[in-house]
Formats: sequence, structure tokens, C-alpha cells
Amino acid sequence: MPELPDVEVYREALGERIVGRRLTRVELLNPFLLRTAAPPIASIEGKVVREVRRLGKRLVVGFDDELFLVLHLMIAGRLRWLEGGAKAPGRITLGLFHFEAAPNAPARRGFPAPPGRLAFTEAGTKRRASLHLVQGEAALAAFHSGGLDVLDATPAAFGERLRSENHTLKRALTDPRLFDGIGNAYSDEILHRAKLSPLALTSKLDPAGEARLLDATRAVLREWTERLRAGAAGRFPENVTAFRPEMAVHGRFGQPCPVCGSPVQRIVYAENECNYCATCQTGGTILADRALSRLLHKSWPRSIDDLG
Repeated sequence: MPELPDVEVYREALGERIVGRRLTRVELLNPFLLRTAAPPIASIEGKVVREVRRLGKRLVVGFDDELFLVLHLMIAGRLRWLEGGAKAPGRITLGLFHFEAAPNAPARRGFPAPPGRLAFTEAGTKRRASLHLVQGEAALAAFHSGGLDVLDATPAAFGERLRSENHTLKRALTDPRLFDGIGNAYSDEILHRAKLSPLALTSKLDPAGEARLLDATRAVLREWTERLRAGAAGRFPENVTAFRPEMAVHGRFGQPCPVCGSPVQRIVYAENECNYCATCQTGGTILADRALSRLLHKSWPRSIDDLG
């Protein structure tokens, strides 16, 4: 699922392309994409885009008359910008948003600036990505889960939110009611940077660990936003993924930790997995994987040394 750095770079790229442009037509290719009936989706046709916001892991496109289009990409949803005669991706395209040419845009090679289309796509068949149209700031606020923006939060506010409920650090960081925009991938990277176990409890984190966690959270989110922005290099973001070879631990099970060289470990649960370095984060202890540790019983390795 795209998280804060990915969504922020999407926001910037969209803002550059559609703010000030008129939406001429909405083409819904899958009826399950749109989750609201009022106001009708046709009510934004002919209106000008005034802003693009990030709301947690959602993107919000603001139009005249306080109409807000709320896009949630979930796990497999993605956005693509199409100009001229570029074709939309086949079956994975759920919706197309047609925009007039940008006002006052310079002609290219003697031809007028082309109109543009935004394609909302989703791989797979589960159809989790969603689109809502609401009117008014109050209706938009209902989509905010209440998570704290760690990039602007004071240390006191961060600590208070962290201790408000007793969870593992992994769960706390990824709870949208507690913190804004952090998911499975970047929580792994944050905890590795902070040298903290994903299963450590928030109630047992000392002040030094709390400060280290806040510093790591800000650093990882800012660094990856800059990396993704630089990687796009002014183009619309492509290959948006939770798995990147430059990451320290996320998605790198069995590969060497870039800090100490120990093999990255994982805990598998539901449809996700938590990746960590036992040497850097848990004092050499391998955390029990619920499924595998039950299967292996006494053969389950208890420390990083047992793997040798």
C-alpha cells in the first residue's frame, strides 16, 4: 500500500498537472470503484481543480463548490497520467478522469498543449481501491482517522500519542488512529533505523528509545520522500511499490542487513510480514513466527547464532 512518501510524491505530481485545469469528463469503467452516491459523480464535471491534498494514505482532489474527490489506493491501486493519444492500461483501469489542456500552457513543437487523463488502476481482482465524492470540509474530515502527523509533531505530542495505548511498536506505528501515513513497509525501516524490536511494547519504551524512535520516523519518511521525488525527476511517479532494493530490511528476508551483515528475519502474519534484523534490533533473539515456530517446535532457532 502506498504510504506517506509515495502518496506525497503522487500529490506533488498531480498538483503540478491538474490544479487550475477543468475536469471535462469522468469515465467509470468499474462501478465498484465509486463508494458514494451523493453528490453524484457528474457534479464535478466542468469544474476546475483548486487543490490536491494528502490525507493520511489518501489523496484528495478539491474542486469548486467545496467538492472533494477522495482516492484511496489501498494495496494494489495506482495512478497514471496520460497525455495525447496515450492508451490507458487494459483491464486494470477502473476509472479515467479527463482534463482539458492546461490554461496558458505553451505549445509543443507548434501544436497546442494536449489535454490529459488520469487513470486510476488496480491490479488483481479484490477491488479494494476506492473513490468517494463528498461536499464540504466537515464531510471530508470524516475520512481522517485522527493519526498524528509525525513530521510536524512535538516530542511531547509524539510521546503522549505513543503511550496512549499499550501496543507493540510495529502496531502503534501502523495504526492510523495513532500516527498518520505509516504502513508496513516504512514501519520496518523506521524500527531498524531506531534499533528497536518490532514487538517491544510502547509502555516499556524508555525516554531515550522514544526520542530515537521519533528521530528515526522523521528521518526515514523525509529521506524516502526525497528519494522518490528525485527518482521521478519531474515525471509522473511510476513503479510505485512497497519493495525497493535500497530498503534496509523490508522485503529483504534472508539478505544481509546493510549495517551488520546478519540475515534479515521476518514474522509472517495474515497477508503481511514484518522484517527486522535480530542483531541490530533484538539483541540477537529471533522472534517467534506464530506459524513456523509451532511447526518446528524445538527446532525453532532462538538466536541469530543458531542459524549458523
